[in-house]
Amino acid sequence: MNYHHSASQPSFLATTPPSALVLIAEDEPQIARILAGYLERDGYRTAFALDGQEALQQHLALAPDLLLLDVQMPHVDGWGVLTEVRRRGETPVIMLTARDQDADKLAALRVGADDYIIKPFNPAEVVARVAAVLRRSRVRHLPVGGQRLRCGPIEIDQETYVASVLRDGTPQPLTLTLTEFRLLAHLARTPRRVCSRLELLESCMPESNSLERTVDSHVSKLRKKLEEAGVMNMPASLRGVGYRLESEL
Repeated sequence: MNYHHSASQPSFLATTPPSALVLIAEDEPQIARILAGYLERDGYRTAFALDGQEALQQHLALAPDLLLLDVQMPHVDGWGVLTEVRRRGETPVIMLTARDQDADKLAALRVGADDYIIKPFNPAEVVARVAAVLRRSRVRHLPVGGQRLRCGPIEIDQETYVASVLRDGTPQPLTLTLTEFRLLAHLARTPRRVCSRLELLESCMPESNSLERTVDSHVSKLRKKLEEAGVMNMPASLRGVGYRLESEL
């Protein structure tokens, strides 16, 4: 595989959060070293894991700001690592794989990956993707109080059942049905993860005997109300899979 690198590649230092720690989970040491070199040149700190089990241990021990995760690794593969990382929390994850298959991309998005890069890749592009994902992660799912959620301009008070959109720093309440509020709150808890229709039906309409497709109607109405409030493309749909609050990367 051709992982070329040269000093003439552009730097992305200006857009990099200072001293962010990137955990590189990659079983090919040469690839890991090249990625580390590019990342460190742009101001990142790096750590390594050569198999999935070690990646999970390092994730717990180091609490990295982002995980670069190879799919095909010994002991625990990338899908297993991603599933466990998502169970633990919201660490941004970029998948690395040699398989250019739509099924793999859909699986990555469904479980909650933030980006998906096909090998062979230009290491400078990986650095740019890392910078972009970290920029987005700083304004994603920000708790603003015990029962409050924030995702971008959307604020959700789970105690009073009030959802608002911030306009010039002032919250503008949305007029939502109970089902629409439940859908918005459920998606906002993990805004990068794709939720299936069945999950949304069971979590947000437990008293209903409706079919999964009923979720589409409620999400469509929720999206229209958000658009009227100036929030575009939320929730985002992934055909054949379900919905995520944030747009596809």
